[in-house]
Amino acid sequence: MSEQSPASGPLGNLAGGPHDPEHDATAAYALDRGYVAGLTRRIVSSTGRTAPVWSPVGGIPLAHLPQSSPADVAEAFARARRAQVAWARTSLDERSAALLRLHDVVLDRQEELIDLVVWESGKARKDAYLEVAHVALTARYYARTAHEHLDTRRVGGMFPVLTRTEVNRVPKGVVGVISPWNYPLTMALCDGLPALLAGNAVVAKPDAQVMLTALLGAQMLEEAGFPAEIWQVVAGPGPEVGGAVVAEADYVAFTGSTATGRAIARQCADRLVGCSLELGGKNPMLVLRDADVHRAAEGAVRAVFSNAGQLCVSMERLYVADQVYDRFVDAFVSRTRAMTLGASLDWSVDMGSLISQQQLDTVTRHVEDAVAKGARVLTGGNARPDLGPFVFEPTILEGVTADMECFGTETFGPVVSLYRFHSEDEAVERANDGLYGLNASIYTRDTRRGRELARRVRCGTVNVNEAYAATFGSLGAPMGGMRESGMGRRQGPEGVHRYTESQSVAVQRLLPIAPVMGMSEEVNAKVMTGALRLLNKLGRA
Repeated sequence: MSEQSPASGPLGNLAGGPHDPEHDATAAYALDRGYVAGLTRRIVSSTGRTAPVWSPVGGIPLAHLPQSSPADVAEAFARARRAQVAWARTSLDERSAALLRLHDVVLDRQEELIDLVVWESGKARKDAYLEVAHVALTARYYARTAHEHLDTRRVGGMFPVLTRTEVNRVPKGVVGVISPWNYPLTMALCDGLPALLAGNAVVAKPDAQVMLTALLGAQMLEEAGFPAEIWQVVAGPGPEVGGAVVAEADYVAFTGSTATGRAIARQCADRLVGCSLELGGKNPMLVLRDADVHRAAEGAVRAVFSNAGQLCVSMERLYVADQVYDRFVDAFVSRTRAMTLGASLDWSVDMGSLISQQQLDTVTRHVEDAVAKGARVLTGGNARPDLGPFVFEPTILEGVTADMECFGTETFGPVVSLYRFHSEDEAVERANDGLYGLNASIYTRDTRRGRELARRVRCGTVNVNEAYAATFGSLGAPMGGMRESGMGRRQGPEGVHRYTESQSVAVQRLLPIAPVMGMSEEVNAKVMTGALRLLNKLGRA
């Protein structure tokens, strides 16, 4: 694997000037303190406490962030509720226009956003750009389809002409969005954008490791014309502040671990409020015997090592047909070894850093456990502190068995296990093994066969001849998990409808649905029966 040393990129207004964080010992903070102060003023905090944030790029400090208390969370919800009343009364066209302005704002300021995402997460610059693109896609999709999803809809009434029935989409109120660290921009904003479109306000609780990116996103919402008060931000430990958000919200959108998702679901159930949960995965990729081996190997590199494997829909299990196994492995290993690694803001890095020591420890433990129990490392397998404090080589394992920790447990890092299969039925059965069901991938020249097999795979999204981007980038298609990978969906109609209550309104005209003119109940029943038979003959629903 080729290597990329830590280096500065175009920082814009983020710092006083370019410097190499590995060699410039005089740089106390990577980011200008005035710039940070402009962002952190958006945090609802009265505690006087702060917490440090460090960058995986060179291990340098970024900021000290104000911390919120449960009382601050309550205050954030109070502010949001006041603002939501007026926001819900604005026209759908006004809300859509704000989303379209946001689309342009994030594209115009993409360099600043990308820099900050890389500083906070350590990911490769190309992976950070995808966050900008996804926010723009989400904003544009919901703006352009707003009326399709949210306009009052006429449905068939009980009796033609006599009954007029409509269904309204009413905002739930204030939505709590609890977002993870792995995609600090897109996860902080994209679940909240359809909530705003539907007339809700949002209280956001981003992960503590990536607060600055989420705050810059909130700043851009205001720049796009959204009222400042409808998007509140709180900061602090998940068990303390996250629980307070769930206790106040009218609906909760959460992305994170299955264990935390279970706790949130229980808390929501106690309050009889809804939630959507995108949780863990152990995603499978199937390479069928007729697959284009080189296309599959290229796709596997992206499927496994994008964002250093810290992607909910990335692949950790590759099932390859006997007929192409050896050729695929050669191509996959060769492409993996050619990747450039590093913790840097430069575009030349193929795979960046893990975000923290905790992630590095998990990845290291999984690999060491597998090797100790007999797995073979085809490439990678080592931490690279010479490139960054949390950099780990992209790693391909062969011979992984059920007694190894990485067999069925999510690694969430740049590690994949290879397996042979003899028949497609066997491949589907093994892909469905385990408790997760988030994303899957199938490589085949016969795309019709790929679509047929996809229906048998128990995952919320399945990509044919692509890893994850085809479904994730198709904003009209819902995205989410089956089984222990979650409940509810983001994107598509379901992604905005989850933030609304459906309300039916019916107007009865001319005649009541009751006996008229002294008619007895018995006679009314006969008249009603005749009407029902007539409507059935006429083909009415």
